[in-house]
Amino acid sequence: MEGRKQVAVIGGDARQAAAGRALARAGYAVCGAEQVALADYILLPLPLDETRTPLAELLRAAKPGALALGGRLSAQAKQIAQEAGVELVDYFAREELTIWNAIPTAEGCLAILLRQRKRTLWGSGVLVTGFGPVGQALGPRLAALGADVTVAARRPAQRALAESLGLRSVPLAALAGVAPAFDTVVNTIPAVVLTEPVLAALRPGSLIVDLASRPGGTDFAAARRLGLTALHALSLPAACAPETAGEFVAQTVCEILREREGSA
Repeated sequence: MEGRKQVAVIGGDARQAAAGRALARAGYAVCGAEQVALADYILLPLPLDETRTPLAELLRAAKPGALALGGRLSAQAKQIAQEAGVELVDYFAREELTIWNAIPTAEGCLAILLRQRKRTLWGSGVLVTGFGPVGQALGPRLAALGADVTVAARRPAQRALAESLGLRSVPLAALAGVAPAFDTVVNTIPAVVLTEPVLAALRPGSLIVDLASRPGGTDFAAARRLGLTALHALSLPAACAPETAGEFVAQTVCEILREREGSA
């Protein structure tokens, strides 16, 4: 390990394990939590949760000058790092990881749709709410399978992008008006846009797959009352493609470290 920067990879799930292997291939000396006191860098899980990760204990054991990297940092995690005197960087805040993670999220969503629906996506109308990175990854993949995709987005630029990719688009404010044409909706917006009036306008027995982070963009209680199937599909990269998701984390971390080492 002499001459190589050492990374302590914390957490035993498949994504963290894959990230550790990718960092080793990139030339870092990878170890576990038992050697955290020797590590130059500490790779923490995503999301970073003190209830699952003994963060205070780990960071107090870190050597002076060590850098910790975690994903989706809570205010509590930031406070613990500050008290321990360890710099903590949120790799999940990086734009490239958001874009990369959209790929397994889209593939995982397709798997759910194919499993839950009783008809092919080919020839079916699918409504996608929101056109950020996940919507942009999902819409063309649905269209490639023959679905007739309509994107509901607030920003005109997002609607223009959807149309440039061969998809239909409508303003987000028009959701209730277009809803009767659909029995399948995928939400990517982390705010409640699938309200009870919108859900009531969907076809009976409709399927909603909500990909947005908690609390999601669906009124789930209203969906149950209306007899709709509404699934909150969280953390699809780790659930559906942990090997790829871990490699994406490692690529992002390597870029962060290259930037920092280059400016050192």
